[in-house]
Amino acid sequence: MVSNGDRMAIFFDYNLSRRHMKSLFQLLAVGVLGLVSIFSSSSVLGQDTEYEIGSKGTRYLEFGGGASSFKILLEEANLGGQELEIAEHSFAPGTNIGGHSHSSIEIFYVLSGELEHTVNGETVLLTPGMIGVVRSGDEVIHKVPSVDTPAKVLIMWTPAGEITRIFGNASERSIE
Repeated sequence: MVSNGDRMAIFFDYNLSRRHMKSLFQLLAVGVLGLVSIFSSSSVLGQDTEYEIGSKGTRYLEFGGGASSFKILLEEANLGGQELEIAEHSFAPGTNIGGHSHSSIEIFYVLSGELEHTVNGETVLLTPGMIGVVRSGDEVIHKVPSVDTPAKVLIMWTPAGEITRIFGNASERSIE
């Protein structure tokens, strides 16, 4: 007789590859991290906090005349707190953002294209559906290896504060 646990294992073995399982679990981990961060905040636990329950984002930030752009999806302005920030970033082909570090955890989810993700000297090529993680204080390099194809990613920072720290000199336009 096959138990429910065995049926589940058979389903995962035959219907999901290891790569897809890993991506699924990584995406689940990102969601759990975000929810833990949000729900552990005192602003969510009983205090009156104003926030938007649905949004197209708050603004666009651009560098290099629009060659590199960030659509800010979630920040204090629409979340009502500093637990999490989320941006959609379009890297121009050939972009190389040299070594830097963050004061927050930075998580990338690749939507399209490819992104070389180097953390503390170890490089991984992130492709659509993959997650890249940078812990606070780690040295990171982001590079689009293709000179023809851009890369689009979702970036999450927890706790918030990276948008202001990183993008102080970017041009800004509103989301219509």
